[in-house]
Amino acid sequence: MSAAGTDRAATRSRRTAWAAAGLLLAAVAYAPAVYPQSGSGPTVSLATTLKVRAAAETAIPIEAGPPSTVPRGSIVRVQGLPHLSALSAGHSIGPGAWVIPIGQLSGLKLILPGAVSGTADIVVTVVATDGTVLAEARSHLVIDPQTDSVPAAVMKALTPQAAPPPPRAAPAPVPATPPAPAMSDQDRERALRLVKRGDEHLAQGGIAQARLFYERAAEAGLAVGAMALATTYDPAELERLGGQGLQPDPAAAAKWYTRARQLGSTEAAQRLQRLGAR
Repeated sequence: MSAAGTDRAATRSRRTAWAAAGLLLAAVAYAPAVYPQSGSGPTVSLATTLKVRAAAETAIPIEAGPPSTVPRGSIVRVQGLPHLSALSAGHSIGPGAWVIPIGQLSGLKLILPGAVSGTADIVVTVVATDGTVLAEARSHLVIDPQTDSVPAAVMKALTPQAAPPPPRAAPAPVPATPPAPAMSDQDRERALRLVKRGDEHLAQGGIAQARLFYERAAEAGLAVGAMALATTYDPAELERLGGQGLQPDPAAAAKWYTRARQLGSTEAAQRLQRLGAR
């Protein structure tokens, strides 16, 4: 091959190589970028350590979300709660376990009995309707024992009294019954649920916890709640319930029987008369 032919062949080879390199660079430059996908499921959060108090209500701030990531109908499940404790929303599904609708987490409180101390480890999960666990968090409860700052009603219910009961004060004259305040169907349903939870605690011997729920129902305007609360102070009713070691309080019983009568209970007047005859 002549020198001229050799030069032409070398030129064609270089042109072919540059063309190939250009195509490769163009392919790299215009190739679509691929990014790793981040997780988009819900999360649940609460403090890793919570300080709570016996015989009291303590706020339990649980947050689940963002709302757009939580499937419709999902609930929050709390496990590992101390014995005979309760939450202010949702319902119990077994010893130490509760479920709460996502929409009822705001203002959630833990209600502890008086005879509890030490620590507890709770597990909080977001659960879908099919039982799938979507998120989980854990917290360590540190329980302060009951102190003198606990309300007197709870202290009386939990502390055996060796001294004889004080003289029973006669109840004040019962005024004419005013009309009961109107309650919406929603408020009445909520108050009845409080009474039901109080009944559950009372059936297990948790009279202090029962009183907390009964009083909330009475303050909401439910006569049944006021009657149930008065019963836990009535000497005759405590004796019927077998409340050994619990100090009756006729004055408190009369107060809540009077309130029940104002809310429309016809039985309350008979209980008041019986208290005055003792």
